[in-house]
Amino acid sequence: MFIGPVVIGKEKEVKTNNQILDLSVDLQKESYDWKKDIIINKVKFIEEIEEAQKNKEMNTLRKKIHSISYIINYPKGDDIGLRNIDKNGDTIVLKKGPLLEELKQIQEAQTIERAEYYLERLKKGVTEIKTSKVNDINLNRWKEYSDILTDSLWMLDKRDSSGAHCAGYWGNFIPQIPHQLMMRYTKKGEWVVDTFVGSGTTLIECKRLGRNGIGIELNPEVVRNAQQLIKKENNVYDVKTEIITADSRYVNLKEILDRQGVKKVQLMLMHPPYHDIIKFSRNANDLSNAKSVEEFIRMFCEVLDNTTPYLDRGRYLGIVIGDKYSKSEWIPLGFYIMSEVLKRDFSLKSIIVKNFEETRGKRNQKDLWRYRALVGGFYIFKHEYILLFKKK
Repeated sequence: MFIGPVVIGKEKEVKTNNQILDLSVDLQKESYDWKKDIIINKVKFIEEIEEAQKNKEMNTLRKKIHSISYIINYPKGDDIGLRNIDKNGDTIVLKKGPLLEELKQIQEAQTIERAEYYLERLKKGVTEIKTSKVNDINLNRWKEYSDILTDSLWMLDKRDSSGAHCAGYWGNFIPQIPHQLMMRYTKKGEWVVDTFVGSGTTLIECKRLGRNGIGIELNPEVVRNAQQLIKKENNVYDVKTEIITADSRYVNLKEILDRQGVKKVQLMLMHPPYHDIIKFSRNANDLSNAKSVEEFIRMFCEVLDNTTPYLDRGRYLGIVIGDKYSKSEWIPLGFYIMSEVLKRDFSLKSIIVKNFEETRGKRNQKDLWRYRALVGGFYIFKHEYILLFKKK
């Protein structure tokens, strides 16, 4: 989540990466946790930091930083107006924990030169925005993004069931997956396409995060249910979401994008059936009805070839898929799919392993599955892959 200045009266802009970025944060749109987030008078905070920078004696500098930390922890003791809201708009929302860590690091510096370095870094964190081309993460305040995962093992045993999210659709993926990928690989206002949208999880997250979303789903009944769920989610960022009843192997994505006035999208997500583990319909075009693993892979490649030409170069494709057992043999669907994508115009960015503790098919049957595993000599699936590719 981006945490930035809160504009009370007038708009603020800053130049970064040769672009003008609006630093205003709408308190009605952004989500804050006031046990962790605090409002600071930006001008006064910078004044205090600059005052600390003037000290060339370590003990004096430490006392100054200690007084700032004290006000952060105990706002009732604020006698300098550090926690006041400025009516002119020079106010900023900061994460309390990371801010206190920064101040502590300055206090614990062994030399005045190192303390000055930390002070300048802290000052830059509240006055400048440094982002990449593919997301809104402010790298000058990177410590504030503790909710964004950067490890390749995701231990997400509980799905997000807030808002319009629903776990009723068998085989849908947990909302945290599109949430994490959108935060890392898209900016607000960009376009996301999900070629197996199912119950609409991705499009619900698009509305929450301010991304425009297009979902494609083969089953008309699933589409109707997804549309109802998506409507329930508040559209605070006024983004566009559209769900199409179609086969992703043949859908005319160019025509859909033309209607929206865009030529390319910035993120594609695909969560196909894991071949025939779950039969989602009786439709012969459904990948879950493929007659063999080879046919499943061929059908999935048709989806790739039909849709990925509309993904911007340098942007990302995320595929969520698991493996399967068949006739006592492990079938590595994920690696088969990975191999096919790499034959196309993509490079592999990451293989993320996500755990799951329980599936609907194994619910309340842990002992039975453990017995079957011991008898059959296999291991019980407790993971799936998030394969991340970058378009060349």
